[in-house]
Amino acid sequence: MLRQYVHQFGQKLVRRQRLRPREGPEKRTARRLNTLDLIALGLGGTLGNGMYILVGEVSVYEAGPAIIICYLLAGLSTLLSGLCYAELAARVPRSGSVYLYSYVTMGQLCAFITGWNLILSYVMGTACVSRAWSAAFDSLIGKHISQAFQGTFSLNVPYFLATYADFFALGLVLLLTGLLFLGARESTLVNKVFTGLNLLVLSFTILSGFIKGDPHNWKLTEEDYRLATSGSSDTYSLGPLGSGGFLPFGFEGILQGAATCVYAFVGFDVIATTGKEAQNPHRSIPLGIVITIFISFLAYFGVSAALTLMVPYYQIQPQSPLLQAFLHVGWNPARYVVAVGTLCALTSSLLGTMFTMPRLIYVMAEDGLLFRGLARLHGHRGTPIWAILVSGILAAVLALLLELIDLVYLVSIGTLLAYSLVAFSVLVLRYQPEQNFSKNEKKDDEIDISQWEASPSEPASEAGTSRTLKTLWFPTMAVLLLLLITGVMAIIWRQPQDPTPLHFKVPALPVLPLVSIFVNIYLLMQMNTGTWVLFGSWMVIGFAIYFGYGIRHSLEENNDQQPPDSTSQMLDQNMPNDESG
Repeated sequence: MLRQYVHQFGQKLVRRQRLRPREGPEKRTARRLNTLDLIALGLGGTLGNGMYILVGEVSVYEAGPAIIICYLLAGLSTLLSGLCYAELAARVPRSGSVYLYSYVTMGQLCAFITGWNLILSYVMGTACVSRAWSAAFDSLIGKHISQAFQGTFSLNVPYFLATYADFFALGLVLLLTGLLFLGARESTLVNKVFTGLNLLVLSFTILSGFIKGDPHNWKLTEEDYRLATSGSSDTYSLGPLGSGGFLPFGFEGILQGAATCVYAFVGFDVIATTGKEAQNPHRSIPLGIVITIFISFLAYFGVSAALTLMVPYYQIQPQSPLLQAFLHVGWNPARYVVAVGTLCALTSSLLGTMFTMPRLIYVMAEDGLLFRGLARLHGHRGTPIWAILVSGILAAVLALLLELIDLVYLVSIGTLLAYSLVAFSVLVLRYQPEQNFSKNEKKDDEIDISQWEASPSEPASEAGTSRTLKTLWFPTMAVLLLLLITGVMAIIWRQPQDPTPLHFKVPALPVLPLVSIFVNIYLLMQMNTGTWVLFGSWMVIGFAIYFGYGIRHSLEENNDQQPPDSTSQMLDQNMPNDESG
């Protein structure tokens, strides 16, 4: 009896979602997107957050001028995951998110973990961008907002909370949440204008850095630090010197910075969800992913190099690095140009993330994995009112209470785990018997959720105690891990592969997925203990919801439940179209 119960319970965990035909008029998606369109779509999602949020924090506290290497490692990790995204999208005959792909191919538990991590990334990403928007605007007007909040709402609480409550960021998230209630649609034209302005500002910043930059800032010494300390003003405090030079915090700092910089590339995955819209998905999707990540890396490389050449890394202002850099070199009027690009990029990113977040919650609630009430639609506008309300309030509270860099760490954890699950899914599916996921999809029926997918403390104070897993950097342990992964790779390589023809397959299997998993896990180990505690708390809440509610109320559990009715079509027609990622 017990054995039978355990067997049934295990079957529930790996139960896959069946692709059901859509009721109502048949909806076909035209193949209108060429490679250039996909690249523009990906760049709109990636160039923004990492440029104006990460470059200051990583330069000051984690890597110094070696931040350019951090972006290189993060870009390589993202590229490996992007190729896996492309194959998973080719396996499922619908446009959609990695949550849908995981549910169809890997089963319910894997899909819930993936979706729950994506929700974490979107919620934390919303809070992160709103906090960055507040900091950029505050710097532009002379830091009056932060000074007022620090004097009135200072938080004398544990280290993982912010030094002051940012009510400006809270109000910004609540304002956009209210717009979502009204069924506001994101303007494609506005987003394209914002992206264009962003690219112009980034080009101006890179050019300015190489004009006003000083190569000596990559070779700083203790003497330079003493001079800066004696001549510093009260505008901002100096960061740590480390050992000086190009690698002030060593290779450990580079790895830690690379784990953080993964956040900079969040948003490319929108390309992998355009299989039905791309004119030539076999060629354009992988090429679009590679070119998007490469262009993003060049932009991050150029801006971070320009910044660390213009300003000594320990004098960079983490909250508004680019604005303060132009003040440092005496180009005061240029800071307003940079401010325009900063606010445009962050606004576009914030809109895209907030439009995506409630849609994912709605889909999971409609599948029964989250509470059904979250899938309730407004009668006239067809917007998921409770999904918008819950996600908006949660993101607003987190923006109010958490530090910017802690939000970035949490987004990076959720993203790296999602990347690892995608790579693992590809690895498993390629070594399973041939499966036909499209047997119920002879028509070009769509659940068009690709348009919803967006991208989604003092670090120095706990550097000595919080990286409890960083001992894996020791050569002996690293060699053992490499030998282990090599052995596993050799065993998998000898197994027969699924011969199903696909638009795109990851090359060099199983090397690339295994390397992707290994790199992602290694980067995860660079996160601090406090971040893992917050992430663990999030996962405990998620598992409590899944095992207490979702596993018993999912649509796949109730086979007699009818497929989604016309309210799903009403949602698709009334919710906004997010092309920026």
